[in-house]
Amino acid sequence: MTPTDQVKATNIHWHEGDLSRDDRWDALKAKGATVWFTGLSGSGKSTIASAVEQVLVKRGVNSYRLDGDNVRHGLNKNLGFSAEDRTENIRRIGEVSKLFADAGVVSLTSFISPYVRDRDLCRTMHDEAKLPFLEVFVDTPLEECEKRDPKGLYKKARAGEIKGFTGIDDPYEAPPKAELVLKTEGRSIDDCVQEVLSFLESKGIVQG
Repeated sequence: MTPTDQVKATNIHWHEGDLSRDDRWDALKAKGATVWFTGLSGSGKSTIASAVEQVLVKRGVNSYRLDGDNVRHGLNKNLGFSAEDRTENIRRIGEVSKLFADAGVVSLTSFISPYVRDRDLCRTMHDEAKLPFLEVFVDTPLEECEKRDPKGLYKKARAGEIKGFTGIDDPYEAPPKAELVLKTEGRSIDDCVQEVLSFLESKGIVQG
């Protein structure tokens, strides 16, 4: 057990509410799930997740996007980019997205989440809660991500101005069994979004 898995609080008890998940989802005509977008910086994760969110909300699907940089402005602002902090960053997001999914929200997370073990921990959280967890690997080659470099981070990493940057001097572990492998090179955003939507429809998360 890692330190982040340990429950330090004492005299706490889980309190079951009076509303079951099925009753909540039936009343709201909703179905919760976590769609976990992972990939290198510049792969298109955030852009695609944002576009999917927009389409789902316009369809009347309660959906919310959790973005890596955005979350580090608040919930995870006390975390850096060491391996330990990355693990805690993803653990917290896994717990938050699980709560959203339980509430009947289609939670769209957009995080590099470079380590298999951390993403698997989030999957296990959802499996134990009997909630759908769908991993979407935004599979964009490093060379293409560097070419895009929307935030200028690869340039800084290559110059030695950023240490421990994923894909340069820190590893990215691609998902061995992602539910969807989304290749973006040479494709439009609309095309990628449609593939994600078709995937969610095939899984029964949203209606076509």
